[in-house]
Parts: sequence; structure tokens; C-alpha cells
Amino acid sequence: MYFNYGRFVHLQSTPANLDRNNAVSEPQPKLASAGDDLCSIDARTVARLVRTRQVSPVDIVEAVLTRQAALEPRLHAFCTPTPDLARTTARRLEADIAAGRSVGPLAGVPVAIKDLIATKGICTVGGARAYAGFVPDEDDIVVERLARAGAIMVGKTNVAELGYGGVGHNPVFATTRNPWSPELTSGGSSAGSAVAVATGMSPVALGSDGGGSIRIPAALCGVAGFKASMGRVPLYPGCRDERYPGFSGWESIEHIGPLARTVADLALVMSVIAGPDRRDRHSLPAGDVDWLTAQDGGVRGLRLAFTADLGYAPVDSEVRDIAGRAALIFEHELGCIVENAHPNFTDSAAVFDAIVALESDLSGMRAILQRDPRAFSAELTAVVERVWTATEFTDAIVARKRIANAMWRFMKRYDLLLTPTVATPAFPIGLAGPPMIDGRPIAASGWTPFTYIMNLTGQPAISVPAGRTLNGLPVGLHICGPHLGDAIVLRAAAAFENAAPWAHDWPPIVRIA
Repeated sequence: MYFNYGRFVHLQSTPANLDRNNAVSEPQPKLASAGDDLCSIDARTVARLVRTRQVSPVDIVEAVLTRQAALEPRLHAFCTPTPDLARTTARRLEADIAAGRSVGPLAGVPVAIKDLIATKGICTVGGARAYAGFVPDEDDIVVERLARAGAIMVGKTNVAELGYGGVGHNPVFATTRNPWSPELTSGGSSAGSAVAVATGMSPVALGSDGGGSIRIPAALCGVAGFKASMGRVPLYPGCRDERYPGFSGWESIEHIGPLARTVADLALVMSVIAGPDRRDRHSLPAGDVDWLTAQDGGVRGLRLAFTADLGYAPVDSEVRDIAGRAALIFEHELGCIVENAHPNFTDSAAVFDAIVALESDLSGMRAILQRDPRAFSAELTAVVERVWTATEFTDAIVARKRIANAMWRFMKRYDLLLTPTVATPAFPIGLAGPPMIDGRPIAASGWTPFTYIMNLTGQPAISVPAGRTLNGLPVGLHICGPHLGDAIVLRAAAAFENAAPWAHDWPPIVRIA
């Protein structure tokens, strides 16, 4: 631990899964059917049943903790479980309801929190040796809001090291594994959050998304993940607190958002966490979106663009076909006008890399490495030690403007843009990305060409399950809207969900009774 800025309150502060050999554990006993029933309930239903005293929040918590105990030895979604805190919160909520006191819209809903989001008194390691044992002295804004709404935190979820990657491994904790095939990656960096939702260890979870880190694992794990327009969900201290190099970067591209099994649950969480806060100077005023009704209504008559590859990206043939069939649902079943079209720009991975470096605290992270050369992994160390020129940074800023302008001009002609979420199904753990796609070598970031563009522009985007490959691996559909078009994105996702439901589709490892 290299910093002592916070008050080190050690409530639930001992990380779990400190197993660097990442061995797959033996299969666990079959889950209890009663707990299975409670773990399969969506968040909206949980909140309603708890408020009306049809289900105890204590029983809900015990069910998800039982499922964690059964699945965690194989999947490693949680790096710091918080069972004692969850039980205490559930008992307090149960007493409030019994006494007739009002409770919030998420009352009794278990929530998993990504380990890049600050939690007061609870370890927030971010998968980095530099922050092993670090306990923040304040909650993130979204954590405060969840608590006020009655949500019950069941643990911190595993991440790629400080979010610098689209996978689920880091130097500190055991690798998070895909519940559909545990030898494969879950995606990331919100790895554990996606796995927790996909397996019913939590009906909803929070992730963060600087280049696709909500949408990538949502796609690979078969759940829904939403990145709202930049500024809809305020961030602090994440990205804003200069005391914590590595946590304090990505300010103009980072988002926090929900993962869930239904679009309605995403909207429910957004109704709690969205809205301005003076601690985030980029946060947007509230009022133009009614999150609880945003997903209502049809999409008939909307004009949609679909592209399987943005005109340049290598894309797995099965992913291409599944996304194409999903686009046809919008045309043939939902009454949309769908055209093959894409914005006219080329591969922008180098632009994204430069923006990430520009917004990282390179001096602070280099100072950490001077004190301990092993503070970061070799991969992150290489990123931190790379020498950049001012011209490279200014070129990236200008190129970002070009990308944003191309996108808004394109979106003048279309209501939505549909793409695959990522270019490939899940690949083996331990890799930063697949070395090849359909026989074509790709660069390290070549498998995520669709997601980071929406971070550069700040547009809303959602990944929803579109189907599965012949090997049974989930594939995501990426639905992208115009700037501030959050409501239309949720409405389209909900319409697609009604036409091609997915919430019943559980990984075999769960073994729903």
C-alpha cells in the first residue's frame, strides 16, 4: 500500500480470491431450489416484493450469498465480498419496513459494485498491487445514491488492472471466468459485475466504461449493460480525485452505469444514479429523461443504420451473422427502416490510446513505479513509461473532434446505429485479446472497434444479448443513439428484448432448479 490518504476503516476490508495460479476449482454442490427462485427474480420485482412485505430482504440476501458460496470458487466474480455488511443492511431495512418507514426504489435489491468505484470503509484495490489494502475515506456519488435508495451491497467485483484492459485478469486477484465456459474470459474491465449478474449472484451491478468496459463483458457474459450519455451519471471521486494516480484518469471518456438481466432493471438503476452533482463539473442537469418510462413504447418507423464491421474491422463470422439477424428483427418484426451504413472514418484505436494516456496521471503513476517497480504489471508499466509528444496528443484531440463531427452528421440521417458489441466471442483467459479473428491477425485493441468510439463521442450505447454461437457463447448487439438520445436507446433495447427475450437464458453452471 503506497497511500494513506483515507481513513482506514477495516469493515469488510479483506480482499478475497488472492489466488494467482488461477486454477479451476472442483464443481460445487447443486444449488438449493428455494434460493434459486429468489436469485432469478429481476430487481424491479425484488423491490416490489420487499416493499409489500411478500419477501424479506434478509431472505434475498441469504439466497445470493448462498449462490456466491457455490459459484465463486470457480468464477471469481467478487474480489471483496461484503456478507456481513449485506446482512446488517438487510436486517435494518426489514426493521424499517416493519415499522412503516418509507424505503427507496431499490429497497432490498442486492447490488454488486465494481472495484474501481470508491466505497467508504471497504477495500477498493482496482486490481493493482499499488493499491493493495487501500480503503477509501468516502463513497462514490453513485454508491451514496444506491444506499439512499435501499440497495444492499453484496461485494466489490473484480476488474482488469485499474481498468486498462477489456478482460478480467489482474496481478492481485484470481482471474474472473466466463460462466458460459470458465476457461474463457468474461471480458472487462467490469468483469466481475457482468459475471455476478449473469449467474444471479446479484440481480444488478455497477460497472464503469472508459472504452467499452460495461458493454464488453455484458456481451461476452450474455447480459445487458448500459453506458448513458457522458455526464448523465456523475463521477466522484473516480476520475476526479487527484490524490489517487491510476484511479484519477480518463476524465472525459469514463462513465458509470448498470448491468442487469433486463432493460427495465437498467432503467430502474438509472433512475437512482443519474442526475447532476456539483462534485462533477461535467454532470448534466436532470429532467429531460424519465428513466422509469424511457423504455416504454415502440420503435416502428425509426430509421436505423446497421454495420457489421464499420467498413474496416475484422469481425468473427458468427458474430457478424448473429448481429445481422438481430438487425433483421428490427426491420421485419419491429417496423423499423434498416439500412446498411456506417460513419465514414477509419480505425481510431491510436486516437483512443493517446486520449487515455493524455488523461492518465503519468507523473503520479511513474512516481509509484520509482518507489516500487513491481507496483503495476509489465503491461501497464509499459503504458505508463511510454514517451509521448505534445504533437501526438494534440493530433489525437483534433482527430477526436473529427470523429465526433462525423458521428453527429451521420446520426442526423439515422435514429440509431446497430453493430456487434465486440468483434469476437469470448477467448481464452490470460490474453489481452484474440491474436486472430477469422484467420486475420489483429492488434491488441482490434477486437473492440465498436465500443471505444462511443466513449470518444460521449453518445449513449447499450449492449443486449443477440444470440449465441454454435458453441453456446453469448454475442451482444450494440445499440447506439445520438448525443443525449438515452431514452430512444433504452426504448429500442426494450423493444428488441420483447421480440427476442433473453432473461430466461442462464449459463449451465447456474443449474436453475
